[in-house]
Amino acid sequence: MIRKFCFGKLFTAFTVAIVVLTVSCDRQEERTVVEESKQVDTGQKQVKLETSMGDIVIELNEEASPITVKNFLRYVEEGFYDGTIFHRVIPDFMVQGGGFTADMREKQTHRPIVNEASNGLKNDRGTIAMARTSDPDSATSQFFINHKNNDFLNYAGRNKPGYTVFGKVVEGIDVVDAIAAVKTTRKGRYSDVPVEPVVIKSAKVVSGK
Repeated sequence: MIRKFCFGKLFTAFTVAIVVLTVSCDRQEERTVVEESKQVDTGQKQVKLETSMGDIVIELNEEASPITVKNFLRYVEEGFYDGTIFHRVIPDFMVQGGGFTADMREKQTHRPIVNEASNGLKNDRGTIAMARTSDPDSATSQFFINHKNNDFLNYAGRNKPGYTVFGKVVEGIDVVDAIAAVKTTRKGRYSDVPVEPVVIKSAKVVSGK
């Protein structure tokens, strides 16, 4: 489960087993797909995350995920993400951020939004999706970038609501790889926390309509 940090909520053994046992897709092929996408100017809004490990540019898909993109841009424009961290990092799975400061204080957010995971977008390598609790309609500010194809996170009907994908990395997939490779530890109630904070210095709209 990709969830916002909540006390007492951890991965189930089943989910961990999937993460550990799922065979990775060809990394080089996936890298090529992600890097080639930046060569096409679609006119979609793009947001640059300036991090302590380099820049990541994300192209948003407002047509497929209008509510989620509007919500994300609201946080971007308010400067909410500036100074937050990637607080949960699991290689060959995903890197998650957008809710905690470097001292692991959770920031206050706006009201949660509805789940748009049935939009047809998949949790493939390099895509960005909303983190949430077990309630499908609980996403607020936290997001994650898929480090590999995570088909089990996709929408598959009412009993498997999935996680809403709302964009993709078009520049800086190497930065995502670098973040996924950092050493992690447990800090209090939280696991998979980078030993050295990976900070989102700023998040800004850099292009698009």
